[in-house]
Amino acid sequence: MSLDGCVDHIKFSPDEETFKYVTNLTRETDTFLWGRTIYQLMVPYWPDAAKADPSDKFAQAFDAVDDIVVFSRSLEKVEDHKVRLVRTDLREEVLKLKQMQGKNIFTGGVNLASQLAELNLIDEYHFLIHPIVVGEGRKVFESIDLREKLQLKLIESQTFKSGSVVLRYVKQ
Repeated sequence: MSLDGCVDHIKFSPDEETFKYVTNLTRETDTFLWGRTIYQLMVPYWPDAAKADPSDKFAQAFDAVDDIVVFSRSLEKVEDHKVRLVRTDLREEVLKLKQMQGKNIFTGGVNLASQLAELNLIDEYHFLIHPIVVGEGRKVFESIDLREKLQLKLIESQTFKSGSVVLRYVKQ
């Protein structure tokens, strides 16, 4: 995201260090939770990129993720064998996934992340902040409606040469 909270991926580009950080997060993940928009951005591109370029570390990490769960009422079907379309209750499905053994569950985007935050289902937040003020675009948690304040504890911060910062928080 930008300093002013914009999460629109076309408004800025990650540098090599931030891309490496996201690649490492992806390697520690075996389930992605996405809404329709992120699914339609990611799945058509990255599996093909992994096949085309075995040296692309992010593409390889992405392709190694076992389970992609897409929450959507508007999608008719999904194309990839690793992708599961879910139309049932978000809370119920995520609670089931959290009970399963495995690596981390990772989400991104605005809508689904906001819904998960509202339901208090996010255990850890990684905010990757780029040193730019965009002045427009979708904002992180712009439509969030919390029943109570979300109390977080900073457990790690990291600054990259570019000035980008990662802030990692857990729920208190």
